[in-house]
Amino acid sequence: MSKWLLRGLVFAALMVIVRLLQGAMINAWETRAATISFALVAVYAIVAFAWGFIDGRQDARRNPDPDRRSDLAMTWLLTGLFAGIVSGLVAWFIGMFYKNLYVEALLNEITTFAAFTALLTFLLAIAGVALGRWLVDRKTPDQPRRREGEDDDRADTDVFAAVRPGGNDDSANGQTSPVATEAPPEQRA
Repeated sequence: MSKWLLRGLVFAALMVIVRLLQGAMINAWETRAATISFALVAVYAIVAFAWGFIDGRQDARRNPDPDRRSDLAMTWLLTGLFAGIVSGLVAWFIGMFYKNLYVEALLNEITTFAAFTALLTFLLAIAGVALGRWLVDRKTPDQPRRREGEDDDRADTDVFAAVRPGGNDDSANGQTSPVATEAPPEQRA
């Protein structure tokens, strides 16, 4: 199972639980609807931030070189999108039978509510990833950039090979390019 799918399932289930609790609690304490909604969304956001923080710390410890770290932004974006759409569908389905759940039409649930869930999950998790990586990076000494095998693996796509000392130019092999030995057109006449 991919990383984003596992996270997406967990956060979709968590959002459905948040919405079920929200419906039950607002029906019990109608005057405190805003406080209840804010508190439940804050709990969801804290969980997203904490999981992102753990991901960021683990990734920074596993890969001290920032250029070699995992793309956690895409992982958390897919997580948020999946959690938003799936939780919207599930909440809409539950809302057909359980009338105390506050749901909108299906289109609103899989677009507007899904976008809110995706944005909330993505932003808080990425903030956690950034903080986790920063806390690990500030304690590790600076390491020189590693270039093992880079010239061989990407020699045909490396745009800086021509200007790098000892790069992939022909003069390093003792050959001269025919373009370099030709005289300019105005001097040939």
